[in-house]
Amino acid sequence: MKKILVIEDEELIRNNLMDILQDEGFKVINAENGHQGLDVAITEKPDLILCDVNMPGLDGHGVLNILNQDPTMAAIPFIFLTAKATKDDFRQGMELGADDYLTKPFTKPELLKAIASRLKKQFTKQQRYRAMQEFYNIELQHAKEQLNYLSHYDHLTKLPNRLALRELFRQAKSLETEKEQLVTILCLSLDRFSQINENLGYQFGDLLLQAVAQRIQSCVSLPNKVVRLDADRFAIILATTKHKKDAVKIAQTILENLSQTFNLSGQEVFITASIGMAFYPRDGQTIEPLLKNATIAMVQAKRQGGNQYQFYSVAFHIGFSDRLALQTSLRYALERQELEVHYQPLVSLKTGKIVGAEALVRWRHPEKGLILPGKFITVAEETGLIVPIGEWVLRKACQQAQIWHNNGFAPLRLAVNISGRQFNQIELRQKLVHIIGQTGFNPRYLELELTESLLVQNVEVAIKRLKGLKTLGIKIAIDDFGTGYSSLNYLQQFPFDILKIDKCFIHRLVAHTNQAAITKTIIQMAKNLNLRVTAEGVESPSQLSFIYRHQCDEMQGYIFSRPVPAHEFEQLLKSKKRLSLPRMV
Repeated sequence: MKKILVIEDEELIRNNLMDILQDEGFKVINAENGHQGLDVAITEKPDLILCDVNMPGLDGHGVLNILNQDPTMAAIPFIFLTAKATKDDFRQGMELGADDYLTKPFTKPELLKAIASRLKKQFTKQQRYRAMQEFYNIELQHAKEQLNYLSHYDHLTKLPNRLALRELFRQAKSLETEKEQLVTILCLSLDRFSQINENLGYQFGDLLLQAVAQRIQSCVSLPNKVVRLDADRFAIILATTKHKKDAVKIAQTILENLSQTFNLSGQEVFITASIGMAFYPRDGQTIEPLLKNATIAMVQAKRQGGNQYQFYSVAFHIGFSDRLALQTSLRYALERQELEVHYQPLVSLKTGKIVGAEALVRWRHPEKGLILPGKFITVAEETGLIVPIGEWVLRKACQQAQIWHNNGFAPLRLAVNISGRQFNQIELRQKLVHIIGQTGFNPRYLELELTESLLVQNVEVAIKRLKGLKTLGIKIAIDDFGTGYSSLNYLQQFPFDILKIDKCFIHRLVAHTNQAAITKTIIQMAKNLNLRVTAEGVESPSQLSFIYRHQCDEMQGYIFSRPVPAHEFEQLLKSKKRLSLPRMV
């Protein structure tokens, strides 16, 4: 006769369980709390234990943890009884070696089936480990699928979002190759949409955007795709047009449909839209320049009154002469010592202390003053100047970090961004070895930050290069995570050490529940992959509270400090400034 121990603090439930099991021919012993149950288990050595999770004093997890310290007791099948059924509960039980979970209220057949299954098959420690690994694999796959959907679909309109553009464009190009059809990118923006929000409220604006998305979709048949870019902007990828006139016909249909009255919540509203069109391959070889040029054409349509479409033309580029002058000035910036390196503190969310710095380039223009990277990095990339500029920043930052180490601020870490052109240099590793040797900076404190978009062009080559860099002791961080197109497919393949969550997710945490869900899932995935997680752009207490609550490792942002020159950063170190961490209730 099999002996079963029931550990349950609620008398009614305990008695019911005993009656059921005795009717089935089991010998039943019982305990009304964790401490008593532990004593009975050690004395009686039952064939199976049923134990409530939530009990005063020693709870079910504590009972199982103590029993696992004795190999003979650890072999006894252990089934948890719980009114909670969260993943965290299951995860904790699996880690401790639980064999099964029964969620209250459960039926008699469910109870007997679970008992019969565990008595028939006694789990060894190795089998429990395999079961736990299988649980984690399923959980990780579920998280990946959830993140894939949340990351690539707009929660309001249910349309694909900007992150899905590259893959959708690739699919459209493959159709074009097979059928010799034209691929057209349309950028659509609603005219005077801000007035709708101001006069009728944002809730009504959201209803209108949902209705607009439905009307656009009704005008666009598969395999053409509609994407919500942001706010009131949409992109349409046309893969079934053979001539420009076909794209024009679809654009006109969309404009006509959108100009019809919308009746939402008893309120009639009229709206128009502006559309810009760019054609592959004439106006761009990849989705980024095509969308940029379609947007330029859309802006031109708005300037001409809206409710119309425009083809992209190079004549639409405004400020081209200013850009050319900027290129010329940038060529002399290094020579004239106009570039500076500023440092933004990297702060631990465990101690609140500064643990590192990200090096960020600034341009002190003699006429325009301080120019931020957003104004000139693109120009530097286009002209190839990013290579000498990036090399200068790396050397300058390593020199400065070594000075701080010499002054007693070791082990301060240094993060430096690497551009696509730099990364694709065959001699990058040799240059790094040279810079490290020149400056004397210990490479184990150096972190190179790369964006995923520059890695996915040739995955095998990128992985090989990253592994070569890591042999120097350097850490690799994936920067701006979530803003690229291939995060889920490639995250596990690359030898990353750190994942940095882009500030666009952090800034929308409070106002957008969808962004909060994505950010939480990103953190969970990173933890499962043993990556250190850094949140960028933290500016408010609510944002700090969120990343702290969800166990980010580190943060950087204006709530602690903006990027500052080297002498100001050193003052932060000397003052031992700390981040005031949230209190968890």
